[in-house]
Amino acid sequence: MAVEERDGHSGYLTTGHEWNGIKELNTPVPRLVYLTLAVTALFAVGYWILMPAFPLGSTFTKGLLGADDRTAVTAAVKQAQTDRARWTDLIAAKSYDDIQGDPRLMAQVRATGAVLFGDNCAACHQRDARGGNGFPNLTTQSWLWGGTPEAIAETIRVGVNAAHPNTRVSQMPAFGRDGVLKRDEMENVVAYVMSLSAPPAGKVSADRIAAGKAVFTANCAACHGPEGRGNLELGAPNLTDSHWIYGSDATALYAGVWGGLQNQMPSWEGRLSALDRKILVLYILDRRGP
Repeated sequence: MAVEERDGHSGYLTTGHEWNGIKELNTPVPRLVYLTLAVTALFAVGYWILMPAFPLGSTFTKGLLGADDRTAVTAAVKQAQTDRARWTDLIAAKSYDDIQGDPRLMAQVRATGAVLFGDNCAACHQRDARGGNGFPNLTTQSWLWGGTPEAIAETIRVGVNAAHPNTRVSQMPAFGRDGVLKRDEMENVVAYVMSLSAPPAGKVSADRIAAGKAVFTANCAACHGPEGRGNLELGAPNLTDSHWIYGSDATALYAGVWGGLQNQMPSWEGRLSALDRKILVLYILDRRGP
């Protein structure tokens, strides 16, 4: 092993190691590395002195600055609650009409209501509130239990066919499955119901529609009304408009008459506060079209 051998090209001493004629230089560590390590060490010591940094059994060093993330988060949450109370107190106290006439409050309703609706209602009614097969479209003027703010609030509170003691209850019998109506009677009543919302197709005879009307009067008018315009007290839909929950074609209508229908909506009284439910009502009203 060479001792004090200096490389002729770089001028650095060699380590004495050689591999296939290649000698390893004993290159010194750059001063920048030493400087960086020194600054890092000073910073670590300074941080330890100024900030909470070192565990001491059940506690820790508090630091000269007294910084505490838990206290900061608690203060931030408290401030957020204070800021939120400025508009939530107004929503809780004001009427629906007053709130709808206040652009600033409605801006808060739209932002908060979108979150509440997305978290609790969108799974059934979809994100755009337009519903789907078996779930009502909330953007129309067609409502099973009434579209006033008070009626919507009550439906959200007690639910439909839910476990709440005051839940709204509604069920359409299975006229075919339970043998109440024969096949031709169901086909006739379907033809009549379809004629209520749209002109009957040319192949549907007037006699068939008349026969369906007779079946409707005897079996369906008690809930849907003699003219098929529904009953808000019973949750029976209006059959004369263009809004259908399960579809408006003959197959969908026949399936409903044969097997019956029973929607279900949970009660939100135990899940959402009165304030949150009121915000949801306002949000739904805001989404509703003409």
